[in-house]
Amino acid sequence: MTDAPDAGAPAPAPRPRRARGLRELLGSIVLGFELIVVFLGALVLFGLKALPPAVALGGGAALVLLMIVAIGTLRWPVGVVLGWLVQLTVVAAGFLVPAFFIVGAIFTAMWTYCMIAAARIDRNKPAAPAENGTENP
Repeated sequence: MTDAPDAGAPAPAPRPRRARGLRELLGSIVLGFELIVVFLGALVLFGLKALPPAVALGGGAALVLLMIVAIGTLRWPVGVVLGWLVQLTVVAAGFLVPAFFIVGAIFTAMWTYCMIAAARIDRNKPAAPAENGTENP
């Protein structure tokens, strides 16, 4: 006797995906790109010996870890706060390496715009069809 499921049995319906707000989507995109830039920046700082290895790699790893946690928690307000903390930290890294002032300014501007615009769009967006029982044309 085999443990294979019955070939004629219908497959279980896939679980519906959780609706993600625009703030969560845009925030994760900005933090994801920033994560790549910070990771590569930490490697460059280590390779050029611009900072001690513990500061370059340890600080870079800590910041990357903070970004990963922020991306994972963006559905709650604490994720947005962690995102702001990431922006503040990247700008503050400019005191160690001035180039990070530019990187921090660019990503902070993108983060600010995404958080403000996405919150406004999410607030003005009509309810989804499943929530109010009607269909949007």
